[in-house]
Amino acid sequence: MAEPVVRIPDAKVALSTASVYPESTATAFEIAARLGYDGVEVMVWTDPVSQDIEALRRLSDYHRIPILAVHAPCLLITQRVWSTDPWVKLQRAKAAAEKLGASTVVVHPPFRWQRNYARDFVNGVWRMADETDVRFAVENMYPWRYRDREMLAYAPDWDVTKDDYRHFTVDLSHTATARTDAMQMVDRMGDRLGHVHLADGNGSNKDEHLVPGRGTQPCAELLERLAGSGFDGHVVIEVNTRRAMSSAEREADLAEALAFTRLQLASAVRVPRS
Repeated sequence: MAEPVVRIPDAKVALSTASVYPESTATAFEIAARLGYDGVEVMVWTDPVSQDIEALRRLSDYHRIPILAVHAPCLLITQRVWSTDPWVKLQRAKAAAEKLGASTVVVHPPFRWQRNYARDFVNGVWRMADETDVRFAVENMYPWRYRDREMLAYAPDWDVTKDDYRHFTVDLSHTATARTDAMQMVDRMGDRLGHVHLADGNGSNKDEHLVPGRGTQPCAELLERLAGSGFDGHVVIEVNTRRAMSSAEREADLAEALAFTRLQLASAVRVPRS
């Protein structure tokens, strides 16, 4: 019988700058470097530093922490960040990723009221992906709910596996909110799964983004599968620390998330003796 060994995939573990909100983008770089993350994913939002390529480059150089991904400004609060034209936003996200050495741009499907954008979104993302080595990884979302009402806020669909994209991002907080089976979604994504937003959730109407292991989502199972399949994308910790009572408590949550992720990515396998 071969002796078991620990195999760790090439996947890097990054910290989303959104995970330190309401603290700043600059704080995220500092925490990521101090805790030993492999890099950061920059959420482009209302913090001016998150929109400034040179400022981001300086932070990356100073803390010696690479920028692995750029999250395009797709949120309601970022409707006017980097233009009001959603295609301009994606072009600028692509340019930022190229200049900063990031391999991935994360993008949400359009809001349903962005009719023209939604109509051409699938083909448009393919065209942009053909222009660059940067991956455009389209992220699963969820229905919006209020009490017993449900609104389909995204088009073509919140379940991005219903459409043809070159790369996907799976977000396990979003699968919780959608009340869908995360592992079945990952199966549908197949080898087009290029990026992971790791967080947890309990199926609330709200997008919870809990520290992995504190909800009902198969965070450990997903990481073990990624380890076994040789996944070479990025695993990004994207959690909500807004309720942290202090900077120390916030940092403890982010340290716990990193430890959980590294532990589950260390997959024990059996290999033949030489």
